[in-house]
Amino acid sequence: MQTIELVQIIDDIRRQKTEKQTIELKCAEKRCPTRLFDTLSSFSNQDDGGIILFGIDESNGYTVTGVYDAQDLQKKVTEQCKQMEPPVRALFTVCDYDGKTVVSAEIPGVDVADRPVYYKGVGRIKGSYVRVGESDEPMSEYEIYSYEAFRKRIRDDIRTVDNARVQLLDEENLKNYLSSVKQERKNLSENVSDAEILELMGVTSNAVPTVAGLMTFSKYPQTFFPQLCIIAVSLPGTEMGDTGDDGERFIDNKRITGPISDMLEDAVEFVRKNSRTKTIIDDNGKRVDKSEYPMKAVREAILNALVHRDYSIHSENTPIRIEMYRDRMEITNSGGLYGKISVDSLGKIHPETRNAVLANILELMKITENRYSGIPTMRKECAEAGIPSPEFSVVHGEFKVVLKNGYFANGTITENDIINFCSDPKSRAELIAFIGKSRIYVMQKIIAPLVESGKLKMTIPEKPKSSKQKYYKA
Repeated sequence: MQTIELVQIIDDIRRQKTEKQTIELKCAEKRCPTRLFDTLSSFSNQDDGGIILFGIDESNGYTVTGVYDAQDLQKKVTEQCKQMEPPVRALFTVCDYDGKTVVSAEIPGVDVADRPVYYKGVGRIKGSYVRVGESDEPMSEYEIYSYEAFRKRIRDDIRTVDNARVQLLDEENLKNYLSSVKQERKNLSENVSDAEILELMGVTSNAVPTVAGLMTFSKYPQTFFPQLCIIAVSLPGTEMGDTGDDGERFIDNKRITGPISDMLEDAVEFVRKNSRTKTIIDDNGKRVDKSEYPMKAVREAILNALVHRDYSIHSENTPIRIEMYRDRMEITNSGGLYGKISVDSLGKIHPETRNAVLANILELMKITENRYSGIPTMRKECAEAGIPSPEFSVVHGEFKVVLKNGYFANGTITENDIINFCSDPKSRAELIAFIGKSRIYVMQKIIAPLVESGKLKMTIPEKPKSSKQKYYKA
């Protein structure tokens, strides 16, 4: 970088008083720091790389202390860079700041195929790091495996399943699938047996079901993989652990199992059931119920999690999670982004597919289009529903989608909204979640006056404090 850019970065750091995802501070007033490999590793292992600034003391109010010797510092940092595998090529810039010498070392992000970059002194498992906010954290064994899986093109969706048998697959679903294959793949429609088609399409390998075959055609895949399921919860607050009016931790809680097609539909239904509905009157005077989340976007998010999650032995004990909070819904699956793609480019380019065989099977089963249209569809549906665009993130090998129900969290809920919400009886927890304020405020300042005015009625009026009490439109 140019000197003027470095000065601007120093100004920003001193004003904001914080390190960043791509900036690490080191004092180096008396000597070169001896342990840089964690930061060298973490910066190298992220797409944007990072910058190490030497000569700023974070512990002393971000004071610019300067470095002891700019030339010797660069030499010793370079020596540490050579101890990394593959070696790190730092780019140095030196500037004068208030009479003090500050040195920056730009650490470029390496190609995905060369990750993880690690410290040779302790090896790949202990010497690989990832940047999380302003800290460098040891990379998990699974995160390390993810890079190796991409580099070596390991295909976990077609690994065979011990003790599984073709006879345990659903005959009717297999029959429909084979018919679709013969119709869509003309070169497999003649002189190829059904058993050969299953082998060629990756449903089986040497007559043994693969993970992809089991997850799509088994009557109950969780016999072999109990945790390859979906854990769905609806919560009364905005954080895990918040409790409702009666101390309940969950409004609803369900383990969703079965083949992928069943899990998809059951998960969408769970979200539909636990979504709050706002009643509006359209321009023609017709009553219309509007869900807080567009179901097409929800379906795409859940389908993406099922198709693109990691199916390796490293994550087969990690279920997909759906967590519905008062202000948002989070869908999390094991397996970060696969291949050479970043979060910012999602939906803009065609990424490589982690589970190509599984995606192909589901395409022929008419469950997914397999045309990379999922994320654009989610964004479009959210925009049309008037809620924020979905947010995507990857942390410690997990991919997360967040849908925010801005429609209900923007403070514009009116008295009529609440009354219409109670067209069907609603519990205290449901009302608190819908209104988005504290329990005491909701019940004393909002619901009690509506009951006193006769606009809302109680299902158990003789026991107003009953834990089973619900409120409905008069």
